[in-house]
Amino acid sequence: MNRYFKGVFGPLLIAEIGGNHEGDFAYAKKLCDLAIASNTDCIKFQVYTGDGLVSPVESPDRNKHFKKFEFSKDQHIELAKKVHQAGKKYTASVWEENALEWIDPYIDFYKIGSGDLTAYALLEAIAKKKKPIILSTGLSSEIEVMETVAFLQMQNDIYKSEDNLALLQCTSMYPINYGDANLDVMKKYKEETGLTVGYSDHTIDLKALQYAAAMGAEILEFHFTDNKEGKTFRDHKVSLTKEEVENLTDELEIIRTLKGNDEKRPLSIEIENGHVDSFRRAVYLNKDVAAGYIIKKEDLVLLRPNHGIDAREYKNVIGKKLSKPLKAFEKIDIENLQDNISN
Repeated sequence: MNRYFKGVFGPLLIAEIGGNHEGDFAYAKKLCDLAIASNTDCIKFQVYTGDGLVSPVESPDRNKHFKKFEFSKDQHIELAKKVHQAGKKYTASVWEENALEWIDPYIDFYKIGSGDLTAYALLEAIAKKKKPIILSTGLSSEIEVMETVAFLQMQNDIYKSEDNLALLQCTSMYPINYGDANLDVMKKYKEETGLTVGYSDHTIDLKALQYAAAMGAEILEFHFTDNKEGKTFRDHKVSLTKEEVENLTDELEIIRTLKGNDEKRPLSIEIENGHVDSFRRAVYLNKDVAAGYIIKKEDLVLLRPNHGIDAREYKNVIGKKLSKPLKAFEKIDIENLQDNISN
């Protein structure tokens, strides 16, 4: 189990405020405070400028959109400090290289959004910071994901460790149907890389997050808002509120309890209630026999409870001589047999 990507309730819970502030810094601070007050482990923002992200020539409308959502360096740092002062982790998708120097001191780990999985120059710059990286994999084929993993690991061997690199299954649409979540991809990632795996959600309720946790997600990322009603910006629809985060963590506690641990052993409740003996079978004779009788296969039956000689010793009883008479279905002790039988 990885040591770094771990949350209070099991999976590391990342509240993605992202663009839900819609460029209103006071609102961003309000959302940040709400996320801090919820049961999240980490608060996430996005660091960018419109011109550093989108071509004003090729996509002028998108360029204007992101310009409206920009925050200054000082505003981003204020949000990061707010998160850390509350004892939570802070992360951001840093979407332009020149922001790395001033935001890096506040970053606990870097989050790479799905759209930047192939932005190798940016990934190289982030990898030079030698901090853990979480990589969302929406829009991507398995080959592309593995190529990016290999690229990051070429930059530094620390990204060969599950403590420093995580892969999130993600579908980059807002919102998505359950059939587009493809949670089984997490299993494939774990088998092929051994890295930390998780799920970045774009559904409209808690089910995908809950089932992802039950399926082994070690990180759960979700958008966060204060209220979905009356909002036109798309991300609010796929976001969780403080109350929903608390409902999620209640479910995570149940999931964690049900999953238990991977050590298979008889539990105390089974032992203390005598079920190891009462549910298992032993070797019994199916008829009355006299002392000196040589036991045949057809004389034996396996019955509960497991008193006397364990059912696994069935063949070792055949051909043995009884030292005293026994009634049908009476317990057979090892001492009744001419030769000792090991349990």
